[in-house]
Amino acid sequence: MDIFSNILAALPLLFTLPVILAMVGGTAVGIMVGALPGLSATMGIAVLIPLTFTMDPLVALGMVAGIYNGAMYGGSIPAILLRIPGTPAGIATVFDGYPMAQKGQGPLALRISLASSSIGSGVSAIALLLLAPPLAAIALKFSPADYFWLALFGMTAIAVLLSNNPAKGLLSTCLGLVVGLVGIDAMTGAERFAFDEPELMSGINIIVLLTGLFAIPPAIDLAVKAFFTETDAKLDKTAVKFRWSSLIPVWIKSSVLGVVIGIIPALGGNVAAVLAWNEQRRSDPDNDQYGKGEPKGVAAPECANNADTAATLIPALTLGIPGSAVAAVILGALLVHGLRPGPQLFRDDPQIVFGFMLAMFFTAILMFIIGRFGARAFIHVLKVPPAVLAPMIIAMTVVGIYSIHNSMFEVWLMLFFGVLGYAMEKMNIPTAPAVLAVILGPMAEESLRRALLISGDDFSYLVQSWISWIMIAMIAVTLIVPLWKKFKKPPAAT
Repeated sequence: MDIFSNILAALPLLFTLPVILAMVGGTAVGIMVGALPGLSATMGIAVLIPLTFTMDPLVALGMVAGIYNGAMYGGSIPAILLRIPGTPAGIATVFDGYPMAQKGQGPLALRISLASSSIGSGVSAIALLLLAPPLAAIALKFSPADYFWLALFGMTAIAVLLSNNPAKGLLSTCLGLVVGLVGIDAMTGAERFAFDEPELMSGINIIVLLTGLFAIPPAIDLAVKAFFTETDAKLDKTAVKFRWSSLIPVWIKSSVLGVVIGIIPALGGNVAAVLAWNEQRRSDPDNDQYGKGEPKGVAAPECANNADTAATLIPALTLGIPGSAVAAVILGALLVHGLRPGPQLFRDDPQIVFGFMLAMFFTAILMFIIGRFGARAFIHVLKVPPAVLAPMIIAMTVVGIYSIHNSMFEVWLMLFFGVLGYAMEKMNIPTAPAVLAVILGPMAEESLRRALLISGDDFSYLVQSWISWIMIAMIAVTLIVPLWKKFKKPPAAT
């Protein structure tokens, strides 16, 4: 009952004019930050922290909650309309969101994304409020071996199930693994594939790869179409009949998955989104429509990556262990205001911490309201002629990438990956497995090496946990099901 008494005590503090204005302003800014490629919730909050020194703690944290939730939804806007994930968590939204926009269903895709994001964020905030201590205990059960198998499952699933040709999906994954090796070995300090280039010593920035593989190829396509064909962007002006009730099971499943992924440190919304999309496609009898503009393929990743937001803060607030970069920045915001994360935070400052968790819930509602008004403006990007839109996209990506580290080297690297991504698409090699491998590959390598260090190079340590066996079984199913379907399919009639 202490939880509910603390919630009731925090509500009056939350519903004051300064806090409400902070939540509204933070949510609006967050949506804009998420919609700009190259920017992220982490960057937005990091820029905000110095501006909050003189603010009341709950005002500052209300603004942080708004930026966090808003940015996670905002990343879906360019992902759907322009095939540019505004944030890494928007990768999976591209798979079906952009095809929907190409079919003239951009407004519907944006509405599905907004509703799914709001529901995911709301469920995540409730989980944070009610389940923080027990869920944090579950996360602590993951050993390095479990993390290794989890990362391997994520890469295998997306490589095999995203492409009609699993071999091409695995080839894309191998490319991502190689890119993920570039830089300084975190455990030995050895240089790997950096070729004595100082710019490569810290590795290849995921935003550079992400923008190159997902933003430049459609811009090249638009430019080609502008030169050789006269086409207008489709914009569905008729009411699209859509049964929203069909998304309820998707929202339930993806919310749960997003919360579970969120409480496991080092994963994050991008992993939750891809796994949710993959699980939705796997469990849907009509899975051939995924990747071609299936509404459920937008709802699942958007709900999951937003269900990850508040859940990521569970180990951060209760144990002081940030599960992601954005959680680490939020912990910094707490420390700036004299609040020390950990069990003592709930004991010493319950009204502030419960007020922050409630702000995560109410900014999810504000995100829906602001998004409903903003969607009418966002959709007009589809009316821009391809000859104008292509250079706009390239210019926006160049500015976004340059602004990260003021590096022209990263701009040229992004353009290289763009040309590579265009060639991969022409050969029907999916680009998403490469991006996910860059994210999960280093995690798998680090977890494997740490597990072997702990066990004294005993490989049996990798299969001692029941969690590891569950992950191994899921990997086996992922690899066997496509082979079984292939052999089960009757030979084509001649």
